[in-house]
Amino acid sequence: MSVKRILGFIGLGNMGLPMAGNLINEEYEVFGFDINPTAIAKFQEKGGHICPSIKEVLQRVDVVFLSLPSPAIVEKAFYEEGIIKYGREGLIIIDTSTVTPELNRKVFQACLENKLKYLGSPISGGVIGAVNATLTFMVGGPKQDFEEVLPLLNILGKNLFHVGENPGSGTVIKLINNLMIGFYTQAVGEALTLGEKMGLDHESMFEILNVSYGQSRIYERNYKEYIAENNFEPGFTTNLLLKDLKIAKQMAEDCKVQLPIGDHLVEWYSQIANEGYGENDMSAAYLMTKKLAEKAETTK
Repeated sequence: MSVKRILGFIGLGNMGLPMAGNLINEEYEVFGFDINPTAIAKFQEKGGHICPSIKEVLQRVDVVFLSLPSPAIVEKAFYEEGIIKYGREGLIIIDTSTVTPELNRKVFQACLENKLKYLGSPISGGVIGAVNATLTFMVGGPKQDFEEVLPLLNILGKNLFHVGENPGSGTVIKLINNLMIGFYTQAVGEALTLGEKMGLDHESMFEILNVSYGQSRIYERNYKEYIAENNFEPGFTTNLLLKDLKIAKQMAEDCKVQLPIGDHLVEWYSQIANEGYGENDMSAAYLMTKKLAEKAETTK
């Protein structure tokens, strides 16, 4: 009978906390760290073991997951806060953060030199996917390491892809995914605003468009879970989407690919964030579009 691995989680926010909880529910011992006291308290309520530092997490675990909000914070965790320094030989690192392909490769090389295993493993599916364990994992890195952690990933997700041996390959497809999400999210905001100005109600629009070629999972998600409920508490914030769009834009520039619409999305979502919707769910793009329409109406 195989002994269950001891697991760690660095980053217990909207995505990390439910993922850690699902592992705890499967009777894994999970040690966690976050700088947010509320997140730590919720983790402890789920049965997780609190650690006061990243170093202490690393001293206790065989596999560690990262779920951090930005490339800068991920890089700090590896180099300043000690993942590279304190990780024990053979430690497997599953980085679910969305960073840059270059950072994936840089960290992978540093881990290799220190006898650590690293997988760039960005995820899609939002908070609901994390809670319901239906996430999509897009994994880049050595296939044998991917296969070694498959039993864990199977607890957390339903769609598990080894994209390639390059540790940044999963990140490339995640950024493309989020570029498309940026398109669709704004399309939903514009379509609903235009429709209501033309006298249509949202429910009728959804009923028809959801069985037409205008249907999309983002339309269903943004409308049913947020806009129809008039609740924009974040599943995925505008700020996080904007961060990923900026990275996707830079990736396109680096390989000399023009993004005629994508380039404008960065400017547009920056405007949405600056108007105070940055910490709202990304579906608040509808609120911004509606606000502009109402402003135009009053200036006639």
